[in-house]
Amino acid sequence: MTGTPGVYEGPGAADGRRADDARELLPTATPARTRTAVRELLRPRRALAWTAFATMAAATAVGLLTQPLLGHIVDLVTDRRDAGALTLPVVLLVAVAAGQGVLTAIGRTMVSRLGETVLAELRERFVERALRLPLDRLEKAGSGDLTARVTRDVSRVAEAVRGALPQLASSVLAIVLTLGALAVLDWRFLLAALLAVPVQAHTARWYVRRAVPLYARERVATGAQQQQLLDTVSGAATVRAHRLEALHAGRVDARSRAAVDLRLRGLRLLMGFYNRLHVAEYLGLSAVLVAGYVLVRDGSASIGTATAAALYFHSLFGPVNVALVLLDDAQAATAGLARLVGVVDAREQTGSGRPGFEEPGAGEPGPRPAVGVSVSGVSHAYEPGRPVLHDVDLELRPKEKVALVGASGAGKSTLAKLLAGIHVPAAGRIEVGGAAPDESGRTVALVTQEVHVFAGRLADDLRLARPGADDEELREALARVGALVWAEALPQGLDTVVGEGGQRLTADRAQQLALARLVLADPPVAVLDEATAEAGSLGARRLEEAAERALEGRTALVVAHRLSQAAAADRVVVMEEGRVAESGTHDELRAADGPYAALWRAWSAERAADAERAADGAGLSEP
Repeated sequence: MTGTPGVYEGPGAADGRRADDARELLPTATPARTRTAVRELLRPRRALAWTAFATMAAATAVGLLTQPLLGHIVDLVTDRRDAGALTLPVVLLVAVAAGQGVLTAIGRTMVSRLGETVLAELRERFVERALRLPLDRLEKAGSGDLTARVTRDVSRVAEAVRGALPQLASSVLAIVLTLGALAVLDWRFLLAALLAVPVQAHTARWYVRRAVPLYARERVATGAQQQQLLDTVSGAATVRAHRLEALHAGRVDARSRAAVDLRLRGLRLLMGFYNRLHVAEYLGLSAVLVAGYVLVRDGSASIGTATAAALYFHSLFGPVNVALVLLDDAQAATAGLARLVGVVDAREQTGSGRPGFEEPGAGEPGPRPAVGVSVSGVSHAYEPGRPVLHDVDLELRPKEKVALVGASGAGKSTLAKLLAGIHVPAAGRIEVGGAAPDESGRTVALVTQEVHVFAGRLADDLRLARPGADDEELREALARVGALVWAEALPQGLDTVVGEGGQRLTADRAQQLALARLVLADPPVAVLDEATAEAGSLGARRLEEAAERALEGRTALVVAHRLSQAAAADRVVVMEEGRVAESGTHDELRAADGPYAALWRAWSAERAADAERAADGAGLSEP
């Protein structure tokens, strides 16, 4: 039901005068907060997590029986035993392979299910919180920052969950249990294998210290690149009009080069990481082979035991490399995760900053108390030093309908969005029923001229305002705004698919649909920001009547596109240059012969001229 406001770009957004370093990017969570958020997401799924861990541990333990069996076979061959002695070890090897395969499949399935459910909840929290951020907060950050988080950061985390997480869990278990198996064979084999650990630990630390800030910078650079592309494309007409193509192409090139340079630095860092790992593998394997030679020579171990030890260490190559290599994916995913958690945790000083009454369970039937609105000393600016509103005071009595009129740029829409909680005032206070708009129990609804028809069944589109509404309640809401006749005339009635890929609705019908959602949500306070402006002259009167019926019994602020709406209001407030210039009834303001009277005369003269032209046209068309 809430209209989709246009993005305020501010002066210079298209002509390149606004610098990227002036943007206030959305917050990024600290590493400690990111870890805490992951624990919070895992807490309700502890049973699944422990079961998955136990299954993966069992699969790894079963797999570790392979090396002793192979060592036993070596000892049998060394002792020149007959071929029949090899039957049992070979059968056991096949059983071990089968058992490990089955347990690994089950364990990885559980880990994947755990990761996907956690990721799904994180995505839902991210989207919910992003939608609740004040619009001016998003505008200061730029849509490129949010777009990069929604696309690349979510993709990186998803890839890590689907691929890296199961592999990492399996690898860590394999490393720990294999080192334990080496100790069981002989503690000296374990000591020799651990010679590789200092090199590997130093390599991991060297990589992480460089990778974490590098990947964080890459994410920011990618966001800046996308923001520059969006600014250039959205302002293409202005860019061409001012002949700024070369300037904007240069900025896109600079942002792209910065992102590519950081990516290349990451690749060079990764290559150095691999080279250091190879050195660790060489040192460790050499030490285990030397230890095996010494122990076999001294009779402390058999050739089969030494073979099993060498195979154990060799089997560590894969898990260790996977675990360390996955640091690359882990660091990229962690950087993305921190950016997602930062948005999920985002809080403004005054709360969510958005009315958000479409939540499940909102708008359920029930008594609605009459609510008044108080605006005290409110000032607001989209950019520092360029105020749009100046010390505005306004009172809306319960169930009073107030029309807000004034020239374009007077601050009408800004005041409407502040009252609805879309923006947070820079100074002053707005109270709805004694509380801030975002703390008032979802009591304010906003309908603008830019409404959205959601893709899906018409009935589902309506139920966004009241999920529990039955078909009869939907029909009553449509009938109240004069939309039931055309809605039931659709090919499948309320089951007709509308929006993208379905039945397209005209502008006036889309507005009626938005007004019907307003009726279903049933908020005590409604704000209409030129909600009938897009209908055109033919549907204007019909939409004005629909809006009147939708507002019955509510406290209402109507940003009037046509002064006929102001004439029908209980009170008219005139705004000039961000200030309240006049306030009173239609008749009082006409008699005062002030700004409203001048607007009324100009509007009436225009209507008379339109009627005269229409009459002349009708006369010319007669035979």
